[in-house]
Amino acid sequence: EVQLQASGGGLVQPGGSLRLSCATSGFTFSAYAMSWARQAPGKGPEWVAGIGASGYPTYAESVKGRFKISRDNAKNTLYLQLDSLKPDDTAVYYCLQENNKGPGTQVTVSS
Repeated sequence: EVQLQASGGGLVQPGGSLRLSCATSGFTFSAYAMSWARQAPGKGPEWVAGIGASGYPTYAESVKGRFKISRDNAKNTLYLQLDSLKPDDTAVYYCLQENNKGPGTQVTVSS
Protein backbone atom coordinates (compact mmCIF):
# COMPACT_ATOMS: atom_id res chain seq x y z
CA GLU A 1 0.00 0.00 0.00
CA VAL A 2 1.38 3.37 -1.04
CA GLN A 3 1.62 5.80 1.85
CA LEU A 4 2.49 9.48 1.54
CA GLN A 5 2.62 11.71 4.61
CA ALA A 6 3.39 15.40 4.28
CA SER A 7 4.60 17.46 7.22
CA GLY A 8 6.34 20.72 8.01
CA GLY A 9 3.59 23.22 7.40
CA GLY A 10 2.75 26.08 9.70
CA LEU A 11 2.11 29.78 10.07
CA VAL A 12 4.78 32.06 8.63
CA GLN A 13 5.03 35.76 7.88
CA PRO A 14 5.30 37.04 4.29
CA GLY A 15 8.86 36.67 3.11
CA GLY A 16 9.46 33.74 5.42
CA SER A 17 10.47 30.16 4.70
CA LEU A 18 9.31 26.64 5.41
CA ARG A 19 10.56 23.20 4.50
CA LEU A 20 7.98 20.54 3.78
CA SER A 21 8.70 16.82 3.90
CA CYS A 22 6.81 13.87 2.49
CA ALA A 23 7.64 10.52 4.02
CA THR A 24 6.77 7.63 1.73
CA SER A 25 6.44 3.87 1.88
CA GLY A 26 4.91 0.99 -0.02
CA PHE A 27 6.73 1.48 -3.32
CA THR A 28 10.23 1.81 -4.74
CA PHE A 29 10.65 5.52 -4.16
CA SER A 30 13.79 5.94 -6.25
CA ALA A 31 12.03 4.61 -9.35
CA TYR A 32 9.23 7.16 -9.47
CA ALA A 33 8.75 10.78 -10.33
CA MET A 34 7.14 12.70 -7.49
CA SER A 35 5.21 15.94 -7.26
CA TRP A 36 3.91 18.54 -4.87
CA ALA A 37 0.52 20.17 -5.33
CA ARG A 38 -1.54 22.56 -3.27
CA GLN A 39 -5.12 23.61 -2.78
CA ALA A 40 -6.07 27.00 -1.46
CA PRO A 41 -9.40 27.68 0.25
CA GLY A 42 -12.18 27.90 -2.30
CA LYS A 43 -9.91 27.01 -5.21
CA GLY A 44 -9.07 23.92 -7.19
CA PRO A 45 -5.85 21.95 -6.84
CA GLU A 46 -2.70 23.44 -8.36
CA TRP A 47 0.42 21.52 -9.34
CA VAL A 48 3.45 23.19 -7.76
CA ALA A 49 6.58 21.21 -8.58
CA GLY A 50 7.77 17.84 -9.78
CA ILE A 51 10.98 15.86 -9.72
CA GLY A 52 11.88 12.97 -11.94
CA ALA A 53 13.41 9.71 -10.84
CA SER A 54 16.66 11.16 -12.16
CA GLY A 55 16.27 14.20 -9.94
CA TYR A 56 15.38 16.71 -12.65
CA PRO A 57 13.04 19.36 -11.20
CA THR A 58 10.20 21.30 -12.80
CA TYR A 59 8.15 24.15 -11.34
CA ALA A 60 4.94 26.04 -11.83
CA GLU A 61 5.56 29.60 -12.96
CA SER A 62 3.93 30.91 -9.81
CA VAL A 63 6.67 29.40 -7.61
CA LYS A 64 9.69 29.30 -9.89
CA GLY A 65 12.70 30.89 -8.20
CA ARG A 66 11.11 30.71 -4.76
CA PHE A 67 10.47 27.00 -4.17
CA LYS A 68 12.89 24.11 -4.51
CA ILE A 69 11.93 20.46 -4.77
CA SER A 70 14.36 17.72 -3.82
CA ARG A 71 14.44 14.07 -2.88
CA ASP A 72 16.46 11.76 -0.66
CA ASN A 73 16.17 8.27 -2.08
CA ALA A 74 18.01 6.76 0.89
CA LYS A 75 15.29 8.09 3.20
CA ASN A 76 12.35 7.61 0.77
CA THR A 77 11.50 11.23 1.39
CA LEU A 78 10.47 14.12 -0.82
CA TYR A 79 11.08 17.74 0.16
CA LEU A 80 9.85 21.17 -0.81
CA GLN A 81 11.75 24.25 0.33
CA LEU A 82 9.49 27.28 0.32
CA ASP A 83 11.22 30.68 0.37
CA SER A 84 9.99 34.25 -0.09
CA LEU A 85 6.51 33.14 0.85
CA LYS A 86 3.51 35.24 -0.11
CA PRO A 87 -0.05 35.27 1.25
CA ASP A 88 -1.15 33.70 -2.06
CA ASP A 89 0.93 30.64 -1.15
CA THR A 90 -1.52 29.84 1.66
CA ALA A 91 -2.88 26.37 0.95
CA VAL A 92 -2.85 22.73 1.94
CA TYR A 93 0.24 21.19 0.35
CA TYR A 94 0.37 17.50 -0.47
CA CYS A 95 2.65 15.10 -2.28
CA LEU A 96 1.73 12.89 -5.22
CA GLN A 97 3.04 9.63 -6.62
CA GLU A 98 1.27 8.73 -9.88
CA ASN A 99 -2.41 8.67 -8.90
CA ASN A 100 -1.70 8.46 -5.18
CA LYS A 101 -2.14 11.47 -2.94
CA GLY A 102 -1.36 11.73 0.73
CA PRO A 103 -2.83 13.86 3.50
CA GLY A 104 -1.63 17.42 3.20
CA THR A 105 0.03 19.90 5.49
CA GLN A 106 -1.35 23.40 5.99
CA VAL A 107 0.81 26.38 5.04
CA THR A 108 -0.50 29.78 6.12
CA VAL A 109 1.30 32.96 5.13
CA SER A 110 0.06 35.91 7.09
CA SER A 111 1.32 38.86 9.08
